[in-house]
Amino acid sequence: MQFRWFNIFHLMIWMIIGGSISACTEREELPNVVIILVDDMGYGDPGCYNPQSKIPTPNIDLLASGGMRFTDAHAPGPLCHPSRYGLMTGQYPFRTDISLWRKIPLIKKDQMTIASLLKSQGYHTAMVGKWHLGFHESGYENPLPGGPVDCGFDSFFGMRASTDIPPYFYIKDDHALAPPTNHIEAESSEGWSPIQGSFWRAGGIAPGMALKDVLPRFTSEAVNVIEDHARGDTDNDKPLMLYLAYPAPHTPWLPSPEFEGKSGAGMYGDFLMMVDAQIRLVLDALDRTGMSENTLLVFTSDNGPVWYDGDVERLGHDSSGGLRGMKADAWEAGHRMPFIVRWPDQVKEGAVTDQTICFTDLLATIADVTGADLPEGAGPDSYSFLPVLRGKQPENLPIRGPIVMSSGSSQAMMIRSGDWKLINQLGSGGFSKPKYIEPGPDDPAGQLYNLDDDPAETNNVYSEHPEIVARLMAEMKQILDQGK
Repeated sequence: MQFRWFNIFHLMIWMIIGGSISACTEREELPNVVIILVDDMGYGDPGCYNPQSKIPTPNIDLLASGGMRFTDAHAPGPLCHPSRYGLMTGQYPFRTDISLWRKIPLIKKDQMTIASLLKSQGYHTAMVGKWHLGFHESGYENPLPGGPVDCGFDSFFGMRASTDIPPYFYIKDDHALAPPTNHIEAESSEGWSPIQGSFWRAGGIAPGMALKDVLPRFTSEAVNVIEDHARGDTDNDKPLMLYLAYPAPHTPWLPSPEFEGKSGAGMYGDFLMMVDAQIRLVLDALDRTGMSENTLLVFTSDNGPVWYDGDVERLGHDSSGGLRGMKADAWEAGHRMPFIVRWPDQVKEGAVTDQTICFTDLLATIADVTGADLPEGAGPDSYSFLPVLRGKQPENLPIRGPIVMSSGSSQAMMIRSGDWKLINQLGSGGFSKPKYIEPGPDDPAGQLYNLDDDPAETNNVYSEHPEIVARLMAEMKQILDQGK
């Protein structure tokens, strides 16, 4: 009941301040929607988020100057597959068994996704890149149902998971272009941790496939989608939805020669420079086809970086941008992400907001943009932030309720409510060590931080505010048990 009243209250506020539940009700007003999701990029990597970054990112910075930059946007989970699940479905990933992605689809049949929503609104929907949400696998010479084309996308070109998780092969719609009948040995890089550098695992690979070619191949496929749509090779009388899910700068870090040694952050920084340049090619295609002016473009990263304190000390680059932790952690660097929205003539250029949002909110926001009604049960953890984009939401009035998520490699749960953040255990809950600390007799049972005063999570005030701990635990239990 608490969250139902939260939504009614905010609906009344939106009406008072001139907001609208349905922003685009006429078909000719519907914008193209392009979502660019990069992989394992930290909050402190782009220059628009960290002026001290040693990685030039001129094209990501260009998006920020042309749109709205969110300073408090969160992945719904600090690892690749939970993050993508929440983005696609508007549902927190702890509500399903995400560990099953290797053999079966995580998205249920007929479960609404961003793609199926937009398809129902007359969009041509395409995906290029890393899926990581599972297929029904029964041999790679056979069809692979349950993937993107069964979740609302008209077309798909990509891979089943990361470029360090075998088998390695391209998928077109619901079948392998070539099954992974060859074998590739494992790779690693001297001077980096076992999960950094040019790291990939041994396993099957399709004949003729080279991992260094995956990133540019996906850019080429995305550009083809845009140009084909503009030429009328697809349904160009419909608006286009393109989801481009790059598998980089996730390992293996494989910068092309023109970027080697060009950043101040080693192989990782060089590879991210290459990613930034690939994004430029996609933006150029939108400009060249005349689609940019009517395109709502979202740029973000799926989770935090694999970047240790030793990397910061050695290279002087803080991929986490002053936040605590890294990928998989319940701490902020695991899930607080760069998040940029560019929508010409609709979103003010160079705008910045401190509103707290989650990737799950994209479903409700896109429904709001297109005037679609979400059916009962769809996007249970999704709140529209369209009033934020339109500059109609007061900064001191939250656009959504609390965010709850599970950490990446333990049972740690986190809730963020206003300025307060509670983690129900000690330790990172993820890749940072120690992952878990057994509390002693006089130790707090968990962690409580006021992120307004302490964004780096250096001062655990769990024992000092038992009433806040109790309130947050109750809010978290309600969300865990009942959804929104």
